[in-house]
Amino acid sequence: MAERMIVVGGDAAGMSAASQARRRRDRADLEIVAFERGHFTSYSACGIPYWISGLVPERDQLVARTPDAFRDDFDIDVRMRHEVTAIDLDRREVVARDLDGDREVRVGFDTLVYATGARPVQPEWTRDDVAGVFGVQTLDDGAALLDWLEREPRPRHAVVVGGGYVGVEMAEALVQRGLSVQLVEQAAQPMSTVDPDMGELVAEAMRGTGIGIRTGMEVTGLQERDGRIAAVLTTEGPIPADVVVLGLGVRPNTALGEAAGLPIGPSGGIRVDRRMRVPGVPGVWAAGDCVETLHRVSGMPVHVPLGTHANKQGRVIGINIGGGYATFPGVIGTAVTKVCELEVGRTGLRERDATDAGFEFVTVLAESTNRAGYYPGAQQMTVKLIAERPSGRLLGAQIVGRSEAAKRIDALAVALWNGMTVDEMTALDLGYAPPYAPVWDPVLIAARKAVDALAGTGR
Repeated sequence: MAERMIVVGGDAAGMSAASQARRRRDRADLEIVAFERGHFTSYSACGIPYWISGLVPERDQLVARTPDAFRDDFDIDVRMRHEVTAIDLDRREVVARDLDGDREVRVGFDTLVYATGARPVQPEWTRDDVAGVFGVQTLDDGAALLDWLEREPRPRHAVVVGGGYVGVEMAEALVQRGLSVQLVEQAAQPMSTVDPDMGELVAEAMRGTGIGIRTGMEVTGLQERDGRIAAVLTTEGPIPADVVVLGLGVRPNTALGEAAGLPIGPSGGIRVDRRMRVPGVPGVWAAGDCVETLHRVSGMPVHVPLGTHANKQGRVIGINIGGGYATFPGVIGTAVTKVCELEVGRTGLRERDATDAGFEFVTVLAESTNRAGYYPGAQQMTVKLIAERPSGRLLGAQIVGRSEAAKRIDALAVALWNGMTVDEMTALDLGYAPPYAPVWDPVLIAARKAVDALAGTGR
């Protein structure tokens, strides 16, 4: 009989594992069954703000591969609208509920891939049943929000709760649709993934587009009128709203695994080894937003929910189940986003991360331009570097600027990944032409400034 592989979760990590395993083993050797409780497989949740704004016209443009494509091209038994409700490790079976047929099925497994993703953070007040309040984690969420925005009476005032990646991107999307937008963030700045001085640059740019930024303010509840959202209640008073979008972040979706006895790490994610196996549980693997992984700079276990990691981790699992050998080496937290016309990039540790990890360090800010100063379209960017003292090893970097700013973080990520010092970075052979960079690229200017700062502290 063929070995049976069950995948719990039909998005990036789960279906990457399934398709990679299938490329290496045919159905006669490996039967693959994937359970997905939603309506879509392998889609880009990161693209939802651009669909909402209208920049991406069609929902299906965000779908990388449909359930039928997995069935036809990979011979994978994809069972949509099936929610796994229990995992029995002793009997080696999963229990799933058919959400449309309202029946329960039990399926045995030899190998299990746990890829349940993340769940949105939901304070108690979000559980109030008020029409006009939306998360944006799935395509179904996006469709519901679009329907509300296009329904009469059309909303005019939006409140976005939470100033992370999703929050700032959704604020921009709603402005582009012509709504008046207020963003409420409990912290002192939006974009807490960067340091406060860089986050303030983001806030200034958002205010420049007409987005109201309310920081240091906690949401305490919702006010309704005739069953529809009317205002968001905060510690500073009510804010009128006829649509509310939640961007409060996510947590690993581990409840099912925890109930089955899978180990949970200090970050809250499922613990895995470098091959993405769940330690102490033979035949069980996990990947994606539900797991924790190693931060290569701090050495600490972290939860960094990004589609890039999920796809790579799923591929590692598929190679291993398929008979090969692969490992996932960890993360450094590289991410980019666009906020109106502003681009934001970050990699490695923030100042508070470096402090928590016990590093001594220096930080520098370097102002430069994306192109030669005389070339048309040259615009400012700010590069921030954090370097270990006295070694000079790069610990983290952040960039905020306009055109061509964010992707410069990739050069810094490669330097960080390979343990380069800022002194070594000053000699990097980066591309130069007036339309693309000054003679001294902003990355090199920042590295030189960091070398000077280290020399001033007794390096």
